[in-house]
Amino acid sequence: MNPLIELRDIRKTYVMGKTSVKALDGVSLTIEAGEFVAIMGASGSGKSTLLSIVGLLDRPTSGSYRLMGEPVERYSDDELSVIRNRVAGFVFQQFYLLPKMTALENAELPLVYAGRREMKAHVQAVLDDVGIGPRSHHYPNEMSGGEQQRVAI
Repeated sequence: MNPLIELRDIRKTYVMGKTSVKALDGVSLTIEAGEFVAIMGASGSGKSTLLSIVGLLDRPTSGSYRLMGEPVERYSDDELSVIRNRVAGFVFQQFYLLPKMTALENAELPLVYAGRREMKAHVQAVLDDVGIGPRSHHYPNEMSGGEQQRVAI
């Protein structure tokens, strides 16, 4: 069975004007299905860059990334969007809820992108399960940080 995530010699260099910054320099990592992994390190050590690559939000400058045995570099940006919607999940430090949408509408949005509109009724039940039900028609600026986090998850 293939590893869930397999990174080999991943490098990421950001070019800013005449300056090049190596954010990742030869990272290799294997994560098996069901395994829990913590990415830890000092500020500026490349954690966010690594997570952006693993989460299919960014591409490495070089190296290979296989997700469930498939080489990620073969996917177009549109295909990566579909994979992110169906396979990858992120909880950001900033929750990135859309401010003009209610908690319910924010929670429904990934289903709309996935073409799963028939599941929208299920969203209210999930919000009820995590204690947001009574506040599902509130906007992000009307919710606490913890409530916003539950909506984002």
